[in-house]
Amino acid sequence: MPGIDEQVAHERSWNGLVSRAADGDQSAMSDLYEASGAMVFGLALRILGDRDAAEDVAAEVYAQAWRDAASFDSRRGDAGAWLLTITRSRAIDSLRSRRREIARETIEAASAVAFEGPGPEETNFEAQRRKLVRSALAGLRTEQREAIELAYFGGFSQAEIASRLGQPLGTIKTRIRLGMIALRDLLEHVASPLAGAGRGS
Repeated sequence: MPGIDEQVAHERSWNGLVSRAADGDQSAMSDLYEASGAMVFGLALRILGDRDAAEDVAAEVYAQAWRDAASFDSRRGDAGAWLLTITRSRAIDSLRSRRREIARETIEAASAVAFEGPGPEETNFEAQRRKLVRSALAGLRTEQREAIELAYFGGFSQAEIASRLGQPLGTIKTRIRLGMIALRDLLEHVASPLAGAGRGS
């Protein structure tokens, strides 16, 4: 195990890397990632319990560290503690976001049931809506589109999709989550015209 002097030197070297990053040295941030990445990922994984989500958070941590490097003050603590603070905050935000996304997807799925058996005056509107959704799906990354189509059009559970595609469940959850976010953005610009069409305007 490293001695106290070696540990102090280790922490100081991380502090130096952050200081260099604050001066715009991108290689310093790369070196910091190599040195501390396992520590950051480990904390994110403990909080989230999902490797893919933890990897996303780790990437966000170093992006934020790069942006905020100039605000780091070694007199208030070492770089390792600073990175862990960012990691904890990002991981908790991600956990809350995932819970909100699951709740929103549940509501959206329930809302879709209400559209079954539309009246004659709604048939054309529904056809347009399906066409636009299909068009937006085509704009997603292949793996995201595949997972969403299996979930929402194929009726498969996330566990079944993971088994069918030979991917970890966490990977499938992340693909669906990111795909839904991208899909919402793609459809956002047509939401108002669709609403108007649905009212017969």
